[in-house]
Amino acid sequence: MDIAIVGGGAAAVALLDALAATEDNAAVDGTGTITVFEPSPHRWRGRPYGPDLEAVLVNTPPALMSVRAGDFGHFAAWLGKRGADHLDPLLGQPLVPRALYGEYLVHSAEKAAAALAEQGRPVRVVAARVTDAVVRSGTRLVLRTDEGQEYEADRVALCMGGGTPPDLYGLTGEAGFTADPYPLADTLDHIAAGDDVAVIGSGLTAVDVVVALAAHGYPGRITLLSRSGVLPYVWQRPDGRRPAHVTVEQVAKLHSAQGYLALDDLVGLLRTEMADAGEDFDELAAQLRSARTEDPVRRLRQQIAAVDDPRIGRRVLQETAHTVGPYAWRLLREPDRVWLRRHRRTATSVASPMVPLNASVLMRLLDSGQLTVSSGVTAVEPVNGRFQVRDAEGQRTAHVVVNAVNAPPQAVPGAARHLVRSLMDAGLATLHPSGGMVPADPRVHVVGDLAGGGSFITSSIAGVAAQASRTAAALRTP
Repeated sequence: MDIAIVGGGAAAVALLDALAATEDNAAVDGTGTITVFEPSPHRWRGRPYGPDLEAVLVNTPPALMSVRAGDFGHFAAWLGKRGADHLDPLLGQPLVPRALYGEYLVHSAEKAAAALAEQGRPVRVVAARVTDAVVRSGTRLVLRTDEGQEYEADRVALCMGGGTPPDLYGLTGEAGFTADPYPLADTLDHIAAGDDVAVIGSGLTAVDVVVALAAHGYPGRITLLSRSGVLPYVWQRPDGRRPAHVTVEQVAKLHSAQGYLALDDLVGLLRTEMADAGEDFDELAAQLRSARTEDPVRRLRQQIAAVDDPRIGRRVLQETAHTVGPYAWRLLREPDRVWLRRHRRTATSVASPMVPLNASVLMRLLDSGQLTVSSGVTAVEPVNGRFQVRDAEGQRTAHVVVNAVNAPPQAVPGAARHLVRSLMDAGLATLHPSGGMVPADPRVHVVGDLAGGGSFITSSIAGVAAQASRTAAALRTP
């Protein structure tokens, strides 16, 4: 069986690692070639983990950065003694530069490819973009690249990553506007010391921009432009505890017993988890409800102070949002999904927190007055060589605007739109009403953020690894 993997980032690495696992390999349908299509020179790293500044860190503790599903120590074991050089003193965990994590992805992919070759399944990489997919006689699929070459496969796995950052204010092409901040090394090269910088967004990408500016000694004013003014939560020090109640197995039991899954069921599991630790769920819920109304500076200060808080509630939420959430979301009743979407900003800030080291940098800049958080932003417009911003407090100007708005989950990457259209025209896939793509043929699989029907939380490495494990099991089946 020949397999084609479209995309060569973290999702493809996780899939190769899962395919290379020796367990149940007897079920693999014979031998065959695995062809990976990736036009980027930074193979296996994807957009986030290519060469960049040392100050641009991964935003997650090592246990949740493993490309091997269920193996929470895989990345930490690869990192070994080097982890001590990148310790976040507040978190008590190593937080490495993204480029170093990219080296881990490269190592994992090459090791998996070597193992697959020994099993009679060689991996070849085609440095081209797939533009079309068609069905010909028999059961084979044909992929056509932008170079005009054609490749046949029995199964296709789409691992194409996230979408393109949206330009909310139509600033593309304006001098001084950066549409995509990565790599940040390039972005900072275009910012002068005397420029006032406005960063659109207040999530993790915006935090990366601010921390990178601080690391380079940038002396000017920085403003985070946000509609909500909500900053991400801050990671708490991991305690090694694994949830006993908020698990995929418990969610599956509830769904099987009732025939449906309600948000109250998930709350009940979390209540039980917290009750076992002597904690009150209602207290946690009150804290979450205040996120949109509390002063962001005061809230950030409280978050940093709570890094060592022994309470488990938020820790469980942060972990299970990525490990259990994607599975539970697909079983939830639609009214509960609608309710969660209305609170997506708060949910995202909890599920995707910033690391304490970055939070400390933001706190220092906020205390000094160099950094401000602007909420209620309604417009950003080019005026006389600068940018005029309208927000809840009136108007302000900036010399440079950096777009740090993340693409919505399940968005189709711009470079993949033609391929997705051809898959739909061939009857191999459909678009999900809430975003993303759903296979309409058992020969097609999707791994990563493009998978349709997922929640509004962008896929994490842990979530992608879980998807890859399930997809590998399906690909092993004749």
